[in-house]
Amino acid sequence: MEKALLVTVKLKYSKGQWDIDDIAHELEELVMTSGPEVIDNVHCSIEKPTPNFFIGSGKAHELAALAQEEGVDVVIFSCDLSGVQQRNLEEVIRIKTIDRTQLILDIFARHAKSPVGKTQVELAQLQYLMPRLIGKGLILSRTGGGIGTSGPGEQRLEIDRRRIRKKLDRLREDLRGYEQQRVTQKKKRQDKPFPAVALVGYTNAGKSTLLNALTQAGQVVANSLFTTLDPLSRVLQLPGGEQVVLSDTVGFLNDLPHHLIDAFKATLEEVSDAQLLIHVLDVNHPRVYEHSKAVYDVLKQLGAHEKPIITALNKIDLLEDKMRLDRLIRDFPNPIPISAKFKQNFELLFKEIEKNFVGSMVKLDIVIPHNRMDLVDLFYREGKVISIEYLQKGISIKLNLPKILAEKLTQKGIIKG
Repeated sequence: MEKALLVTVKLKYSKGQWDIDDIAHELEELVMTSGPEVIDNVHCSIEKPTPNFFIGSGKAHELAALAQEEGVDVVIFSCDLSGVQQRNLEEVIRIKTIDRTQLILDIFARHAKSPVGKTQVELAQLQYLMPRLIGKGLILSRTGGGIGTSGPGEQRLEIDRRRIRKKLDRLREDLRGYEQQRVTQKKKRQDKPFPAVALVGYTNAGKSTLLNALTQAGQVVANSLFTTLDPLSRVLQLPGGEQVVLSDTVGFLNDLPHHLIDAFKATLEEVSDAQLLIHVLDVNHPRVYEHSKAVYDVLKQLGAHEKPIITALNKIDLLEDKMRLDRLIRDFPNPIPISAKFKQNFELLFKEIEKNFVGSMVKLDIVIPHNRMDLVDLFYREGKVISIEYLQKGISIKLNLPKILAEKLTQKGIIKG
């Protein structure tokens, strides 16, 4: 296991930035998700970044001495470094040095499972590495595995710029192909009468647990960051008979780099396409308000912040402070306190979802011929059958049916309007 020395950096006069202890804690969570053992976490509070080392020459030499003393394998910064800063730091510290973006990309590379997810990760990694392939820093002489090497791999780090550009062009072409597939799939979804609902939230807030509890989706769940990278969609039938397509999405993060959002548009497209968002919040986390702000910041970048949003205040089974929950209920829009793990208050969540799709179902009282059992199967599958009676003149059915489907069947003369 690699040994990691962490460097948490805070700009003294930066507005709206987290406390240095909170930045340090989240960096440790990211590193633990990626695998290395954390040896130490050095805090640096600086007025402004320096162009050569970000933290200044003196601090860089202090880190070099500490890294040698502790025998660490990698130094990880909580901030993003320029190619020049990263190379200069590696030359002084003489140990592999990576920044926050490369750490996140490393985690993404480990968790991407689908072809499109893997392509997005590799594209983002090569775009990140391209400006850093100048000179003879340690970034070009890394051997073996470890953090910061998942994805393109050592061989690709050593190929020339021309070959990297060709690889980038190939990956972009692959993504365009996946995008065309998504357009086709989207058209098929639009032909179906199901509204789209997306789960959004800070990483590790419990979105995948909620999806599994609501739909038995079998989504992988773990107490770590970015467990879900590839979106998963399942049909959810609500108590009133309405059906929606519920999608899990990648967890958001504070100050998620904008270029990563651009690179992972395919993963985040479910958010843009949804008619309703369910914002899952971990009520026990001490930075719950900051987590919410980070989520809304990403939603704004996606142009999705004005969509209808339900706030699922998750993990109430772990909450001991009732006053805290009351305060959260007051502070967040359309709040529903839930426990995804124990399925608490799901009936309240269902009602809130149904409110957003009032009018999407129509009540029908129809009679169909005995030889149209295929319609009976369709009604049970797509709607909510209230009663069914087999009469001499035909099959009498009272049911709720999605409005779009009812209109299509009426247009085709299958049922009378």
